[in-house]
This record gives sequence, C-alpha cells and structure tokens, in this order.
Amino acid sequence: MTAPEQTVKAATYHNNKGDLFSSFDVTDFEVPKGRDEVWRFVPLRRLRGLHDGSFLPATSPDISVDVPEGAKGVTVETVACDDARLGQAGAPVDRVAAQAWTSMTEATVVTFAKDSVNNDAVTITIRGKGLDSTTFGAVAVIVEPGAQARVNFELVGTGTHADNHEFVVGDNAKLDVVVHANWNDDTVHVGAQRAVLGRDATLRHAAAVFGGEVVRLVPQVKFTAPGGDAEMLGVYFADDGQFFEQRLLVDHAEPNCKSNVLYKGALQGDPSSERTEARTAWVGDVLIRANAQGTDTYEANRNLVLTEGARADAVPNLEIETGEIVGAGHAATVGRFDDEQLFYLLSRGIPAEDARRLIVRGFFSEVINRIPGAELRELLESKIADELEGAEF
Repeated sequence: MTAPEQTVKAATYHNNKGDLFSSFDVTDFEVPKGRDEVWRFVPLRRLRGLHDGSFLPATSPDISVDVPEGAKGVTVETVACDDARLGQAGAPVDRVAAQAWTSMTEATVVTFAKDSVNNDAVTITIRGKGLDSTTFGAVAVIVEPGAQARVNFELVGTGTHADNHEFVVGDNAKLDVVVHANWNDDTVHVGAQRAVLGRDATLRHAAAVFGGEVVRLVPQVKFTAPGGDAEMLGVYFADDGQFFEQRLLVDHAEPNCKSNVLYKGALQGDPSSERTEARTAWVGDVLIRANAQGTDTYEANRNLVLTEGARADAVPNLEIETGEIVGAGHAATVGRFDDEQLFYLLSRGIPAEDARRLIVRGFFSEVINRIPGAELRELLESKIADELEGAEF
C-alpha cells in the first residue's frame, strides 16, 4: 500500500526545483512565514491577508475581454469553477494561488480553435475593485493544435487581487502573451501563471510591471512533449514604496526543447521619503530533468539601481540532471550605470541628466524590442520615460 502524500510546508521544494507540492485547496498549505524559502523576499505584512486568510470580503474581479474585429476561431466564456478545462496546467504551488482558486466564484476561458491564425491580440483587462474588498479570479487561455494566437493582459485600477492564469499550448501551436501590470500604486497583486507546451509548441511570454504597491508574479512553464520553445521576457521599474517580485520556473521535462529567459529591471528610491525603499526580487529556476536530452537554455536578469534607498535581489538557479544537452547557462547582475557609456555621451556634449536617461532607456530596449506589437512597445517606452521624468540620479 502506498503511503499517503504529505503536505509540504509552504510549498518548499522536493527532490528538485520542479517537484513542488501542489493543491487546489488552500487548507492543504500552511500559512507562509518570512523565513520560508519561496516567501523570504516578500513583505508578508503588506499582502493585506492574502497569505493567511485575513483579507477583506472577497468578490469576483472585473474582467473584460476584447476580441479584435475579424478574429477567427476565438471563443470567450465565463464558466463555473468546476469546468473541466480549468486546471489543465496544474494545481497551485503556493498558498495565495490556492486561496485564489478556492475563493473564486467563476473563471474566464478563452479558446483559439484548431489551426486558426490570429495576428491581432485579444485583450483581457482586469480592473481592481477598490481597497474595501478583495478579488480572486482565474483565466485559462487554450490554444488548440496548429493555432496561432496573441493575448495581452492589462491590469489596471486599485485593489487587492490574487489570480491564476493558465496557458495550454497545443501541438504545433504558438502563443504570444504579454502581462502588463499597470496598477495604481496602492494595489496589491499576487499572480500565478502556469503554461504547458505540447509537441513543437511555441510560447512567447512577457511581463511588464510598472504599477502597484506589492506585485508578485510566479510564471511557470513545463514542456510536456519534445520540440517545445519558450521565451520569457520581463521589464520592471520600481519606485520608493514599491515591491516587485518575479519568481520563475522553466521545467525541461522532455527532450529537445529550448528556453530563453531575459528580465531587466530598474529601481529608484527616495531616502528622504517616509515610504519604504524601492525593492525588487527576481528568482529564476531552470530544471533540466534526466530525460531532457538535447535541451538548450539560458536565463539572465539585469538590474540597474539608480539611487540610494533601492535594493534588488537576483537569484538565478540552474539544476541539471543530464549531461546530454546542447547548452545551459545563467547570469544575473545588480549595478549602477556603465561609466564608460556615460563618459561617451558626456564627451559628445549631451547633458548629464539626459545622458543617464538615454542609458536607462537603452538598457530596457533589448527586451522591449522583442515584445510583439508596435503599439505595446511604444506604450512601454512611454512608461519608462514617465518613470524617468523628474528623476534625480
């Protein structure tokens, strides 16, 4: 008789980075503490009870889906929590994600039909409902075999919100998805994003975080058949009083798959402010399992600390269980300006403040230029310009 599976405290790791305890039931998780590995960077007291059940009354989020005119094979449905299409990407691996699953009253399912091709993005907008309530939700994006799709998430407004997004990318299908966290600066958001890729499937996932008081995103990708290709991009810019965390996992569970991860962030604090410091944390886990021969993967995180009163933590992790791979590597940096770049611009007569802003915008351009959609790229460029407006560094 097989022994019953034991609940793991706060979803700490099992034998490797990919073997996490998971459950759809929040009661299966203990309340996280500050010393728990997966929560050690997070200011738990600022989560407004999302982690321990003490949140304000729960309600459904305000979600709208805009399907472009002329779209083919796109279906949008509001479904019950027990719909069989939910949960295909796996169960939550931490207590807040499980709380969102347990507390939600409905979910949104967006399906792209087999072999359909949609080059214009479906936009999913999630709006906060204010500070007097808490919202929990889920969105499932299903891309059937052979289909090509683009989805943009716009997260706006004020509130306390936790959700689960899942992406099921079928065989020979392609999905481009952008998550733009443009919350007001008094919003708390904890989001889990899980993707599963079929044979020869392609995922391009990008996260842009500029707004919110506390924003924690947990993207996870798992290959379920050979030939998959995943690219994960991210940009974030934190000011004083803001905390942003990105905690990623790429699980190479099948042979001959590729992944590339590139996140870039900037921080500017205000030592004279009564608010807390600007703070970011990035944790990137890549697992290459024993049967994942032919894997080709690389991950990098770069951070610019622009002022005093700012702190960035960067933790890349690479776990390899087979030596029969094409390549694997990781890198992370936290630093100030490149003095040589600054000197070059100054020597060309560019004022010091303008030169610093040019360096920051150039720093982000490597990532932004790879995000699909010209309008979205322009929007993100403008967001960075807004962050730099009036900055003193």
